[in-house]
Amino acid sequence: MRQSQTAVLERNTTLTGEFATEPYEAAWAGEARWFVQVLERSAEDAELTLTTQISPDGITWCDHDGGTHRTEGELTTWAVREFGQWLRVRGDVAPAGAQVKVRIYLAVKS
Repeated sequence: MRQSQTAVLERNTTLTGEFATEPYEAAWAGEARWFVQVLERSAEDAELTLTTQISPDGITWCDHDGGTHRTEGELTTWAVREFGQWLRVRGDVAPAGAQVKVRIYLAVKS
């Protein structure tokens, strides 16, 4: 029987500049999907760029092969496979001083 779990890593969090979510251990899972919901933008041109990062120990991080994602509209999603042990999202809010309020979910499945 397959197992699944959804974690809310950021809830109504206001982001500015560079950031990273808390790490999430998902060694048991074979696939994952990020959902990033933009609730508010401080300006129309406020842009959120996101990159999945992976880690063998939850301490040292590198970018996953999946590339960078830009939020467009209210909800942005992308899948991640072959990630090993730990996952998190690294991001950047531009231009300088802009703010974006978000919810970030990680859905994992065995």
